[in-house]
Amino acid sequence: QVQLVESGGGLVQFGGSLRLSCAASGVPFGVYDMGWYRQGPGKQRELVADITSGGITKYADSVKGRFTISRDNAKSTVYLQMDSLKLEDTAVYFCNARHIILDTRNYWGQGTQVTVSS
Repeated sequence: QVQLVESGGGLVQFGGSLRLSCAASGVPFGVYDMGWYRQGPGKQRELVADITSGGITKYADSVKGRFTISRDNAKSTVYLQMDSLKLEDTAVYFCNARHIILDTRNYWGQGTQVTVSS
């Protein structure tokens, strides 16, 4: 059974930092590209950051220079370090796992709330 369990969300002040973690189980982590998405109030879900199985990263323009995605294959975990947080970063953050070949193997975590206060 595939499970993606996010943690690390919470309430933080403007300009602060948080580190999200997503622990994967039930999948061969090394053959999955991993991503962080978010969905703010009244908004559609959007890609925040992505890291391929080979470690290539990409970011949404809105978070470039502030967020860093990384992965630890030995721990089957992907991280999102979020610095210089802004009010507009408030959202539910979701972890995503996508098999590098099989498009149907696409999984989501349940999400973790991040709230940035002024």
